[in-house]
Amino acid sequence: MPTVPFENLSNAARVWVFASDKPLPDAPARELLGEVDSYLGGWKAHGSPLTCAREWRDDRFLAIGVEGGEASGCSIDGLFRKLKELEPAIGASLAGGERIFYRDVSGRVEGVSRDQFNTLVEKGSVGGETHVFDTSLTTLEEYRDRFETSAKNSWHRKLLRGKAH
Repeated sequence: MPTVPFENLSNAARVWVFASDKPLPDAPARELLGEVDSYLGGWKAHGSPLTCAREWRDDRFLAIGVEGGEASGCSIDGLFRKLKELEPAIGASLAGGERIFYRDVSGRVEGVSRDQFNTLVEKGSVGGETHVFDTSLTTLEEYRDRFETSAKNSWHRKLLRGKAH
């Protein structure tokens, strides 16, 4: 069976984190996850099934992991294409790309541009203790250890520009 529980993947598994530009309500999230589960169930590289899993977090983050070096360039491209195809149906972009995600004082996950994040730093609304999400991680070990961490312990610290952290 190619799909396994996410927690059963090894720390060495490769991971991609896709971030929704807005929180997904239950119905679009169910649609997204149903389509992703179906896709992962048949995901192959060079004709061989991939050992893979997914995790959904905070109504915004889709983490997809695959064991070892099993995924090929074509299989990875196929995954990205599939997710892009799903965006109109769920009413959100999963690219995340240039957005910076952080947890606000109420505990809600917010996604803002780099300029908006810098403004929040200047205002003192975010700082070194603010929890941020690193969507650039590439291994499951990194994801497990520091996907959500304080800004001072992440690459985000560069954006604090000498502010107290």
